[in-house]
This record gives sequence, C-alpha cells and structure tokens, in this order.
Amino acid sequence: MSSSSINEVLTGSPVAEPITCNPATQLDRLWRTIFGFPALLGVLLAGTVYVFANRSIADPDIWWHLRNAEFLVQHGSMIRHDMYSFTASGAPWINHEWLTELPYYFGWRLMGIRGLYLVLLCSVELILMGVFYLAYRVSGNVKAAFLASWFAVILATISFGPRTLLFGWIFLVVELLILQQFKEGKDRTWLLPPLFLLWVNSHGSWLIGLVFFSIFVGSGLIEGQWGRITATRWTRTQLLKLGTILALSVLALFVNPYTYHLVFYPFDLAFQQKLNVSHVIEWQSLDFHAVRGKIVFGMLAATILLALARKRQWRLHEVGFLLFGFYATLTYSRFMFLAAIVLTPLLAVEMDFLPAYRREIDRPLLNAAIIACLVAGCVWGFPSPKYLMENTVKDYPVKALPYLQQFAPTGRVFNDYLWGGYLIWNARQIPVFVDSRVDIFDHRGIFGDYLDAMGIKRPMEVLDKYHIKYVLYGKDKPLAYLLLHSPGWKVTYDDETTVLFERIGNVP
Repeated sequence: MSSSSINEVLTGSPVAEPITCNPATQLDRLWRTIFGFPALLGVLLAGTVYVFANRSIADPDIWWHLRNAEFLVQHGSMIRHDMYSFTASGAPWINHEWLTELPYYFGWRLMGIRGLYLVLLCSVELILMGVFYLAYRVSGNVKAAFLASWFAVILATISFGPRTLLFGWIFLVVELLILQQFKEGKDRTWLLPPLFLLWVNSHGSWLIGLVFFSIFVGSGLIEGQWGRITATRWTRTQLLKLGTILALSVLALFVNPYTYHLVFYPFDLAFQQKLNVSHVIEWQSLDFHAVRGKIVFGMLAATILLALARKRQWRLHEVGFLLFGFYATLTYSRFMFLAAIVLTPLLAVEMDFLPAYRREIDRPLLNAAIIACLVAGCVWGFPSPKYLMENTVKDYPVKALPYLQQFAPTGRVFNDYLWGGYLIWNARQIPVFVDSRVDIFDHRGIFGDYLDAMGIKRPMEVLDKYHIKYVLYGKDKPLAYLLLHSPGWKVTYDDETTVLFERIGNVP
C-alpha cells in the first residue's frame, strides 16, 4: 500500500497528489494568452488608432513647449517670466505643463519630427488600450469592450496631436483602473497621491481627476436604492482609507515648482481667462451637427436605452461619472476625449448580450498570423519626415522659414497667434506679438487687441498702439487683404500661404 493510501485510511480523507509543473502546458497557456482572441482584438483596436492618428504635428502649442523644455534641460531651472514676446516681456508666467514637455523634447532630439509623432502616437495608443482594458474589467465581455472602445477612438480624435493633455488622460485612465480595483477588493489606492503629484506637474486636467475621486468617495457616504440607482455605504475602514488618500492627494498637488500658484491655475483659466475660453475653438460647446457630436449622442443614447431595456442596477458613482463627463463634453468640445474614457466602460456593460469569448475554440496560430500582418503593415506605413512635414506646411509659414530665419527686423512684428509658437522655436530672433499661450496675453488685454485687429474691428489703431512695423500673416486672412490695399504698407515677402508686410515711413 502506498503512503498516500495509508494516510487516507488513517485520516479518513483523500490526500491530494503533488502538483507537477508541466513546461509544455505552461508554454501552451502562454502562447494562448499572447495570441489569444482578446489580444487580437487589442491589436485591431491599436491598428484603428494608428489609422485615425493625425499624420501631422500641426499643434500651435508644441513649438513653445519644445523651447520651454530646452531651457529646462540646458539651464536646470523653471521659466517664471515671459521670454518670448515683446508685448508681455518679463511678466510673471507659470509653465503649468513643464513635466510633459520633456517627452516631446527628447523625442524631437532623438528623431526630429518623427519623434514628436511617435510620442503622440504612443500616448494615444496607451490611453485607448487602457480604456479597452478598463471596459473589459468592468463588463467581463471582451467583445463588448472592443466594440465600445472602437467608437471611443473616433471621439478621441479631437485631441490626436502632440499635446500635453494626452498625459492627463493617461493619468485619468490609471486613476479609474485603481478605483475599479478598489471596488473589486484590490486596494491600490496608495498609488493615487504620487499619481496626483505627477499629474499636477503635467497638466491642469488633474482637477478632473480630483472631481472623479471625490464623486467616488462621496457616493459611499449614503446607502439606499432609488429606482435602479443603488448606493452602498463604505465601511469605517474603507472610509478612513479613502479619506486619508484623498487628503494626501490634495496635499500632493502642492509639491511643484510653483507651489500654490500652479494649483490655482485651472481656476484662473475657468474664471479669469474669458477671451481664451470664448474664442479658442476647442473651448466651444459640442456641435451635434458634426460627426463626433452625433457619436457622443449615440453612445449616450445607447447606454441609457440598453440600461432601461435590460433593467440593470446602476451604482451611484457610475451615475455621477456619467453626468459629470457628459456635462463637460457638452460644455467644451475638447472634452470629447473625456466622454470616450467615461462612457466606454458603461456602454460595454450594457452590451454584455454579445456572445462571451470561448477559449476552447480560439485559434492562436491564425491570430498570430493576423497580428503579424497588422504590425508589419503599421511599421511599413510609418510616416516619413517628408510626409509629416508636408501635412504641417499648410498650417505654418514653413516655406517662409528660410527667409524668416535670416530676417533681422528693425521694429516690432505683429503675427498670427497660431504662428507665434512656430516663430518662438524656429525664428528666435523675432519677438512675437502673441502666441497660443493665451493666458499671459488675456490677463493684460493684449489678446483682446489682437482679436480686434484680426477681426478688422480697429486694426490700424491696434497696429499703431503697439508701434508695429511688420505684419506676418496668412495670405488669405482679412487683415492681409486690408494691408495689401492700404497705401501705408508694402509687401516684403509672400508665397502661397504667407505674406510679410512692412510699414512705409515712420512708426507711430
């Protein structure tokens, strides 16, 4: 009789045989995980992001972000005053996105324009893969998560560019994953204070993250059921933990080079920068006549209708997340990316009627072949520097750059504010009138004067007020047409997109 049989007789219970580790079984499990159907869906979604990703770096902010990062790397100190314009020269200024400027700068240093594109592409891919994973965790249905995430990609295209805001959305996805894990019983909330420390030094969207965290904590302060909305009160231990983490997260916000000034910046933007918010396109309300607006409405309607039809119970914090996300998106079109992040997991839950993934009928070899083809296609189609530059020419005075780099102005230059950053980086000997750092010009009334000149409200008065000798502007703009037919101005340079005017005679 074997020893296991003797033990079974003596104890009255069977003894489990020792578990042996079969390398072949482990290898097969790893193979099916790497090249399983969920992985294939993830690669397909990543390929969709790649197709939709802008093949241009035509963002007006990226140029002065590069200049800021260059200054930080070379001098080891933060910029605290304006160094680029003649209208606000020396004025106090907060570089509230200093940390996220560095990846773009190093990308530029390593690979030039392709480096900028690669940083933005990796950022967008990371966000939407995170959204897909979050939707999968919340719904438990990888097919529903994929379909919901596919619609999210279209909404997210609103911010497909070399923007620091992308890092804010990365932090938001990480935060939502941490909160989801807390609901599942895995407490990783200790990561939130360092997350907010990085976030506040990266982008002002940290305030959105704090609102979501507050909604999550607040939803557990009450208990009850209101129709299909339910709330469960936190235990005393949970509440103490979440309250402590929330307090530490708020304190972490003040760990930055600008102290409380940086923390108050989002409120300054919301309540003090009136012209910035009212005239910059991405701060306009959502347009439901546009494709993205229709998709936002469709995702929201589908989520609500499916919830009504399937009679699912909604947790109180989910309702809060949905309402806040939808309000922000309706108010400012730039927050369509926020809608993509918030709506996708909720929509995936309501789409769990889709057939579940069946591991036993998966075909890893076929999946691997498809993944290899997709990856090879993306690598082969990666845009060249020439292609990226061609898509940037139409938005900036690229053709005029050789002339501008040799241009030594003997007076002040009035420029298109969307071109200001491009001049700051590429033609450094030309102090700009205004650029897309609208905050510093809005506070001093300079941006208001710029809008008056651009809108032909009192252009000559503004040019005289600031003693302008040169005007660098788009050739098809009303101001350029006016100066072209004004006797006091002459053209010193022009091409298909750009014209440089010089005042004839003395400057007032």
